[in-house]
Amino acid sequence: MVDEEGFKELLPSDCLQVADATWLVLSVLSNGCSSNSAQTVGVTKIAKSVIAPLAENNVSVLMLSTYQTDFILVREQDLSVVIYTLAAEFNIYKEVNGELVRVNHDDASNGFLKSKHGSPTVHPVQIPRNKFCILTLDPDTLPAIATTLIEVLFYSHNTPKDGHDRNSIQFFAFSLIEGYISIVMDTETQKKFPSDLLLTSSSEELWHMVRIGGQPLGFDECGIVAQIAEPLATEDISAYYISTFNFDHALLFLFKQETTFFIALPPKTNIVSHDGG
Repeated sequence: MVDEEGFKELLPSDCLQVADATWLVLSVLSNGCSSNSAQTVGVTKIAKSVIAPLAENNVSVLMLSTYQTDFILVREQDLSVVIYTLAAEFNIYKEVNGELVRVNHDDASNGFLKSKHGSPTVHPVQIPRNKFCILTLDPDTLPAIATTLIEVLFYSHNTPKDGHDRNSIQFFAFSLIEGYISIVMDTETQKKFPSDLLLTSSSEELWHMVRIGGQPLGFDECGIVAQIAEPLATEDISAYYISTFNFDHALLFLFKQETTFFIALPPKTNIVSHDGG
């Protein structure tokens, strides 16, 4: 996932696949302020109030949880439906010249609801044996791990080899959003990095992963995130959720927190995939 300016810097390549839609990022802000100073509140905290209503109105979403906050990506073409759906319950803001400006319900021109389809497909899930860490990093210390980061991102192969545990998933997610760094990696990969530079809320906090999708999910289907998040929310199980170009991933950890939300609308985003060629 890359913003429009970053997308312009990518060189044309036959190895690069680009999702056909431009996406807008709904930044979920807790208690009326950014949650950059605290760990993510988890997708289950916003499942019934934000994600489920969008799914009910056939708005396809991608979900990106980071160490600092949570983001919901929606297609630009669906923005009027999103505003129409959420404005009655939430304060919605858009970014104008670096400032958050309140969006009126009247701004949802043509905010009609989409025609509803049948129930979403139930996709197979995989639960790998390996456990994962959710970490952050002081940006000033990024140069100290740059060599290891490049090795993990570009020289670690995903194809299982002989002796490789096929019940494990090799998964590494690195995000840099407004100067804040968020990293998800398994415990074996974590051993490659200097432990004194990686920050987490608890050194013993490990997460279990659920991978959704036996085949690439695509971008048109609605309700996948809601299918996973709503039952977890009912049981008060916190989940950290990452949609990727092909599959969705939920990391599970028991965590309780009461909070309220409003929605902000940051700039446009493109979804890209590179096959490593």
